[in-house]
Amino acid sequence: MSSLESLSNELLLDSYRMAMEIGVSKDFLDLLLDEIKNRGISLQA
Repeated sequence: MSSLESLSNELLLDSYRMAMEIGVSKDFLDLLLDEIKNRGISLQA
């Protein structure tokens, strides 16, 4: 199990949104986004 898999859906989405706000690397954003897509979560709020 990867570290990202242990996050709740809500925490994963919060992490993605915060990462976007603070401007982290594209690679990190891609990791988060891949996990979001793998779970079938929508980014639309």
